[in-house]
Amino acid sequence: MLVVDKKKYKMAIEQSTKEVHVSVNGLIRAADAEGYLVDLQDTISKVSKRDYTFVIDATHQTPTPSKVVPQMEQTMLFYASLGFKDIIVVKPSSKIAQVQIRNVLERIDFPGTFIDSLKQRF
Repeated sequence: MLVVDKKKYKMAIEQSTKEVHVSVNGLIRAADAEGYLVDLQDTISKVSKRDYTFVIDATHQTPTPSKVVPQMEQTMLFYASLGFKDIIVVKPSSKIAQVQIRNVLERIDFPGTFIDSLKQRF
């Protein structure tokens, strides 16, 4: 069930698989961040987080300017603190963005899984 459908991101609740999906298109800029967080809080308030997996689909995320990488770290730490049963991050198609996210996840000792595609899980 699609909950949020905006130009920069989409959020959906998949009740059959007990997953909350967030997909990012391009890059979330500071101007978009507040609305993104409001939409995220509203979306995740509809589920029991301890029973659901949080899936961050970064397939269409673009490389992040180096000055923004600290915010990416904070975002991933925030995701880890939400209390979901599991967290899955889908690798971006951009090799540069993949390396950036992998480096961030390693630095913060991220508790989730970094996978190549959603199909990899099945």
